Amino acid sequence: IVRIFLQLTLLQFPIPLSSERKQNQLMKITGVIAEYNPFHNGHRYHLEQTRAISGADYIIAVISGDFMQRGVPALIHKYARTEMALQNGADLVLELPAVYAAGSAEFFAMGAVSLLDRLGSVDSLCFGSECGSLKPLSRIASVLLKEPEEYRSALQKELKKGHSFPKARSIALQNFLPGRPDDIDLTSPNNILGIEYIKALFKRNSPIIPLTLQRQGSSYHESALNGSNDSMSFSSASAIRDSIGSCSGLSGIRRHVPPSVFQLLQASYGKSFPVNSGDFSLMLKYRLLLEKENGFAHYQDVTTSLSDKIKKHLYDYENFEQFCSLLKSREITHSRISRCLTHILLGITSEKTEKYTEKDYVFYARILGFRREAAPLFGILKANASLPLISKLADASPLLNETGLSMLEDDIRSAHIYDSVACHKFQASFINEYSRQLVIL
Repeated sequence: IVRIFLQLTLLQFPIPLSSERKQNQLMKITGVIAEYNPFHNGHRYHLEQTRAISGADYIIAVISGDFMQRGVPALIHKYARTEMALQNGADLVLELPAVYAAGSAEFFAMGAVSLLDRLGSVDSLCFGSECGSLKPLSRIASVLLKEPEEYRSALQKELKKGHSFPKARSIALQNFLPGRPDDIDLTSPNNILGIEYIKALFKRNSPIIPLTLQRQGSSYHESALNGSNDSMSFSSASAIRDSIGSCSGLSGIRRHVPPSVFQLLQASYGKSFPVNSGDFSLMLKYRLLLEKENGFAHYQDVTTSLSDKIKKHLYDYENFEQFCSLLKSREITHSRISRCLTHILLGITSEKTEKYTEKDYVFYARILGFRREAAPLFGILKANASLPLISKLADASPLLNETGLSMLEDDIRSAHIYDSVACHKFQASFINEYSRQLVIL
């Protein structure tokens, strides 16, 4: 049914070839990049404001699959988060391949921006940031892209002092850009990602225009729900996850998520979520024990020294989070450790990621869901994209080369790992990724 719908859509809305598209396309398309873990009021605000400031006819959301950029599993599976996004402002949701979704900020941004860029139809990219100003973020992005010798020297000097990379980079940039406004926090997650998005656009020489909105309400790392008495409160995803993970369950988050999201979470609670890192502890330990003799330095982001440290402390392993804390040091952050362990869990190797980046990062746009009203969008994408749109996994093989199939297999394996653990936790029936249906509203 989905394939027939898409085929009819493409026939009903023919679009000129890409060489003519820029002149003839009257529709504005804006991209957003997100995790929605879970979707909350701040995300709905972001989508509303994105449409307002960009004048977008359609918003395409690129979202992480079942594993997040901090190296943790999603609280709830990607299809539920797709439905949340479509109910609250997105028109089309695409999956960010797992190799980028669980990567560093730079890798995450480059993968997502490359996907939007290769669609050939996206006019702008709108992201939230703590500073809310594009000019200073663009200035910093330019420095990081060009990496002048003076900046590189300053960075190495700070790293030798024992600072973590994010801290060392922040200090080095502050020294290199003395005129930088004091309120641009270079350790704030949304500022960091914003800089990386702009840098990726620069690197690709993309025509996509960056736009930024100032983040509202609680900070990214705020662990407590916003105490405001407003009917709609802006709390961080971290605080919402912590509240759900506590004994109170869903009782405390009603004001902090849109009504449609709360209803979906209510219907899924104890059936498919909440999922957390601890649920993967035994599976991760098995992987570590299995490969102990060979080491782990061939996995993405895992250095030889970290591999040695993992082997040294492996028999002190208790659970996922405890092991991250055990391996953490001044030089390497908890999130970096978590990402590395997730790469080992999912089988994401340096060899694979190097091959992907050398061949232009992404090789397909996998559709997770869309709104029926967005039907004309498929004609535009079909005419202009330089990669295939995948709506059904069974039909993907003829459309992809060897590299693309390898990346898609990584995505499918990651989904099956996630679903296996979640189904075991909630005593639910496993659903093969090939049997999953698109979310259509």
